[in-house]
Amino acid sequence: MSYPRLTDKPGALETAAAIRDGDLSPSEAVDAAIVRIGNLDTHVNALAVPDFDRAYETARSMDGRTPPKDQPLFGVPMTIKESFDVAGLPSCWGHPEFADNIAKRDAKLVSQLKSAGAIIIGKTNVPPDLSDWQSANPVYGRTNNPHNHERSPGGSSGGSAAIVAAGMVPCEFGTDIGGSVRVPAHFCGVWGHKSTWGLVSKHGHDHPVMSSGGKDCHDGALSIAGPLARNAQDLAALMKIGSQFPLIHRHKALNSCRLLAVTEYPGAPIDDSVRIPIEATLSVLEAAGIAIDRTSELLPDLEQQQLDYMRMLNIAMARGAAGPDGKRANATDWFDLLDAQARNELAWEALFHTYDFVLAPPAPVLATPHIEGSRVFDETIHVNEQEIPGPTGLAWAGIATFPNLPATVVPVGEGIDRGAKLPCGLQVIGPKWADLDCISAADSIHRLTQG
Repeated sequence: MSYPRLTDKPGALETAAAIRDGDLSPSEAVDAAIVRIGNLDTHVNALAVPDFDRAYETARSMDGRTPPKDQPLFGVPMTIKESFDVAGLPSCWGHPEFADNIAKRDAKLVSQLKSAGAIIIGKTNVPPDLSDWQSANPVYGRTNNPHNHERSPGGSSGGSAAIVAAGMVPCEFGTDIGGSVRVPAHFCGVWGHKSTWGLVSKHGHDHPVMSSGGKDCHDGALSIAGPLARNAQDLAALMKIGSQFPLIHRHKALNSCRLLAVTEYPGAPIDDSVRIPIEATLSVLEAAGIAIDRTSELLPDLEQQQLDYMRMLNIAMARGAAGPDGKRANATDWFDLLDAQARNELAWEALFHTYDFVLAPPAPVLATPHIEGSRVFDETIHVNEQEIPGPTGLAWAGIATFPNLPATVVPVGEGIDRGAKLPCGLQVIGPKWADLDCISAADSIHRLTQG
């Protein structure tokens, strides 16, 4: 089994090692990344806001210095999602009226990355309000999937996944509330991690309506920040850098783990282009002697979970404004949802007393064709020769989002959708705070399936 790869460029830790060993200077690393962007981004359009001059200045200040031990990304060029504040750069979330909304300070995560030695060379594209599985907006245009320019790279961290997949930079950080890290990773054939809710700060990740009014937002319900990379080691390093709390890693071998594979979700069928590579992956794992159950009475009521997740998601995204039906949630509605979420978290916690990880598709389809002037969630998606409502696909995001669980997307193969060969990922979901365990299990799966 193999998955399509577009680059053999080194990852973040490999680049940092070359700098540490004196084989590469920070200026050379930054220059090489900017040259790659110049050569590759014309047709992908992943980079929304370049910051090349300041990146060169920062790199030159690092040249000739001995990398400090507490800076694992010393001299490594990377980008970050446009919605994070970087002092001196715009954060408009795809809205023309906020195109001149210049951040006065770095988001906390940006500060953490810089403290780890990373050099931010720009910000990547998003859909308006971060609310689509595409990344197109009237300010920065449309980002194309680097594997197939007629397809979406996903969203809302689509620019993030595209720029990493194409090899322009080794790593990124995005955000995820409806699969916005996991779906782009799946669509673009890279690694992505949805962190446990609250583990990575989103201070300085504020909608421009709020930030332009001088208000700081707290970490909203369900939404997380998570990294994208081309290997597990970089993903784990980024999580350690971005984490607000110490992370525990059990180091349990995959062949000692008990897994539950969930490939059926009420009302959310998956296309054969996704099912076939995932089933092939499960077969390889089973042939290696790894125990995988296909059903379990311990699973929460997934149909009810999806209903509660969609209610909470819509309220959180609208910040309590009236929904499409004209109704506005009240405090009782919100507290009822918090109670439902707490019960759901307890059900998943009980499941993880029996199972180490749950495996699931990140989305029901591979990279979707571009939709002009509309969102995936406002249209239909093509599943096994049928058109189903776009929002049903969110079930595979909500399976980990509603209970606030960590989940790693690992590339596992290639599927065929209407004649197009496209990457396919697998979602490895674990207990709360087991972020490094999820990444480690995903790495073991990758090593087994990729030979």
